[in-house]
Amino acid sequence: MKTYYKRHISQANLKVLLVSAVIALTGCSAHYTLSTNLDKENFKSYFSPGQVKIVTSENDLTGRYKLIGLVEGQDCQAKPHHAKPDKIAARTQARRQAFEQKSNAVIFTGCALITDDQASKQCHATIVCYAKAYQVEQVTD
Repeated sequence: MKTYYKRHISQANLKVLLVSAVIALTGCSAHYTLSTNLDKENFKSYFSPGQVKIVTSENDLTGRYKLIGLVEGQDCQAKPHHAKPDKIAARTQARRQAFEQKSNAVIFTGCALITDDQASKQCHATIVCYAKAYQVEQVTD
């Protein structure tokens, strides 16, 4: 008889728990809002450097091309114990800037490391990369 009583109580507790969970979930579902940063512009901006080809010299540009202007990208090391500034991040930022200027190719002219003696008060060290941005006509054979 004792086992029946224990089993009956655990089944009763299970039913109460299940009903409570259903009530709690249905009560919350009506007032739930979703906030996200998924936006078409975010995707366009995030993948934009991939649309800009890195070329080593003007001789490598195929077809007709036009110099759009100069671009630069930088990466900052905020504190001495943070990661050192990254050349790849600086070059990616320059490519993003070139894309915003309607360019589809860049030629990097150089990068410079600026240490805390020369850097602003916001960065312990900064790397800056410079490039020429081009609009190249796509030639199809």
